Amino acid sequence: MKLVLTQFKIELLRIFRNPYYVFWSLAMPIVFYFIFTRVISTGATDAVAWNKHYLMSMTSFSVMGSAIMTLGIRLVQERSQGWSTFMRITPLPGAIFFLGKMFGQMIMHLSSIICIFLAGYLISGVTMPVHLWIYCGLWILIASLPFLAVGTLVGCMKRVDTASGVSNALYLVMAILGGMWMPIDILPKLMQAIGKWLPSYRFGNGAWELVQGNPPKWEDILVLAGYFIVFMLISLYTRRRQEAI
Repeated sequence: MKLVLTQFKIELLRIFRNPYYVFWSLAMPIVFYFIFTRVISTGATDAVAWNKHYLMSMTSFSVMGSAIMTLGIRLVQERSQGWSTFMRITPLPGAIFFLGKMFGQMIMHLSSIICIFLAGYLISGVTMPVHLWIYCGLWILIASLPFLAVGTLVGCMKRVDTASGVSNALYLVMAILGGMWMPIDILPKLMQAIGKWLPSYRFGNGAWELVQGNPPKWEDILVLAGYFIVFMLISLYTRRRQEAI
């Protein structure tokens, strides 16, 4: 147990020293939220509902980014520097090493959720019953698993600059087509059709449903579960191929 707790502590220290986390996971979503709720007039007829909707969008955007970019790029860095190979010859079990990474990433996600929820309350005065805050936070935390799987897949790449470029592109495309920057209804019909099959839209849609007093739709859950299984299988297969070479 002491070994597990020490690994958790090390992972948390490494994560929170990462400038990618501070910018992509906290600063950028909060700035976007401020601009689209306090600066730009969106023409929303119900400002209170819009503030809640966009708060869920930016929180989902934050967690998705840290899962894809922070985790993925860190895995590539560790492998390129030989750290992953070194850890395999130490007494530390591989399961604990991997568990430490997942724990650290989930704590990162939880801190992002709390910070951005707090920003929504302070910037726009968003208020909801306590249980609804908790439900939204739990949905965003648990439904981020497919993006962690994407992060492990990005982590299979050999070069840091390639991983950074690919993860940035995936992140931005999924955010735009998934309706996180702007409502998906204002996009062209073709983009809407594509976006509704992306995990980013289903991720955000579960939170949007919750703030309206509805449970996440079954199709949201099923699509996210399907993406998680597919991405994890591809990631595991790729890693085994790389280790066998």
